Amino acid sequence: MGSDFYTASILPFAAIIIKICRAYTDNQTDFEDYYQEVCLQIWRSRDSFQGKSEWSTWIYRISLNVCLTYLKKRKNDPHHFTSDSLPPEAAEHCQAFDDESINQLYVAIRQLSEIDRAVILLYLEEKSYQEIAQIIGTNPNNIGVRIKRIKERLFKILDSEEK
Repeated sequence: MGSDFYTASILPFAAIIIKICRAYTDNQTDFEDYYQEVCLQIWRSRDSFQGKSEWSTWIYRISLNVCLTYLKKRKNDPHHFTSDSLPPEAAEHCQAFDDESINQLYVAIRQLSEIDRAVILLYLEEKSYQEIAQIIGTNPNNIGVRIKRIKERLFKILDSEEK
């Protein structure tokens, strides 16, 4: 992957990739593998971006697809491949497991279904219901109700962990 492409087209959106990868992993090693695979898939599919959506929306979609695919592969194969460490530019953004309060939130988010994780992450990124629906491939009419139910579940999970 060319460093110019990475610097100009991926690194500005590293926070998006980090949040999504973080929601589908529970340790730094897996997180780094997911992050690298997302970046690789963005690079591989860059020529297929048609501009019908924002670049950030496209990054969300690729990130979610890669994480969901990796998650399924890892469930079926406990002996999974682990990669080398992240590039230095990304590593400074990716100390994903250092903040304990954020860790608790991600533990709760990981207890949601795969699709609910995606919905709440997009909601936390302040995406509109229309954007969320476009990214996950559903109808925007049910996103509001779904978000309300997800929030209720997260509050229950977090409340039960505090007791």
